[in-house]
Formats: sequence, structure tokens, C-alpha cells
Amino acid sequence: MSLRVIAGKARGHKLKTVPGKETRPITDRVKENLFNIIGADVVESTWWDLFGGTGAVGIEALSRGATFVRYSEMGREAINVIRENLAHCKFDGDQAEIKRGDAFAFLESAPNYAFDYIYIAPPQYKEMWLRALLLVDEHPDWLSDESWVVVQIHPREFRGHEEVELKNLVKFDERKYGSTLLVFYEREII
Repeated sequence: MSLRVIAGKARGHKLKTVPGKETRPITDRVKENLFNIIGADVVESTWWDLFGGTGAVGIEALSRGATFVRYSEMGREAINVIRENLAHCKFDGDQAEIKRGDAFAFLESAPNYAFDYIYIAPPQYKEMWLRALLLVDEHPDWLSDESWVVVQIHPREFRGHEEVELKNLVKFDERKYGSTLLVFYEREII
């Protein structure tokens, strides 16, 4: 699978992938639809890609005008690929931060930043997306007031979880693109 930046400053740049089957890169079709849904709100937004993988989602956001992306990732190879992809697209250290470690542990720690978008696309079929979503819901200070949480999973993973009980987040949309489902949640401000 060939990865590339679809639009913006880094448009057309090819991105490296992580060897092996641990990461599942987002397809161009899904990525394009995701950013069409977000639209102009990507400009000057901040992102946290919880399971960084290749870095493609955050790089697309930066290319389209986001100001900052944090990546969390466990795998050393994936971290190296994210670094190489950021450098290849000419995004510097002020625009992106890579934190090596467990995304769940980071979510459980005291929030030190409020993000506009948190992107959850973990390894499949382990219900890691649900654990991450519940932790974001428990720690809403990771989110700005008008933020979104976007979950990327296989549609089969979502079956039986359509109505997850949440205190601070509300599901407002879901879109299926072949074997990929994007589920959108927003912060509920009371």
C-alpha cells in the first residue's frame, strides 16, 4: 500500500509505512473523507494521534493547516517512521511531538494540553479503541471545548458497542468506507 499526503503544503509527498502487520495505515479514500468532514476547521487545530503508526493522519492535518500534532506510539520502528515522514514533509519539532509509551498511561495522567481532535486507530480486534475512548471520556480535560474524538476501526469491532455509555462525549456520526468505520464523538458541554 502506498501512502501519500493528499492536500495542503505537503501534497503529493510519499510516506513510508511501518514494516509488519502491527500498524494498519489509513487509506487515501478514508483520509480524504475524514478531512472533507472536518473541512476548514482543521486550520489552526491541535491533534493527538493516540496510536501514531505511520504518522499519516497527523501529517495530513499539519499539511492542511493544523498547528500541532502529538503522537503517542509504543513501537520503536513506528516512531522512526513517524520521524522520517515528518522530516520528509518538512514539519519541525514545534509542530509535532512524539511520545514513546503507552497511550492508555498517557490518557490516565494529568492532562497538560487540550486538543481539538483526538484520533484513535489502534491495533484491531483487541477492543483497545473502546478502552481509549472510555479513558478520554473519563479525562475530558484532554479536550478543548469544541473538540472531536474520531475512532477508526473495522465495522465488526463496533458491533455491540453502538451505544457506549459516556459521561462527557456524545456520538454524533459514523461513516463506513469498505472495511473501515469512522465514528465521531464530540465533547458535551453542559
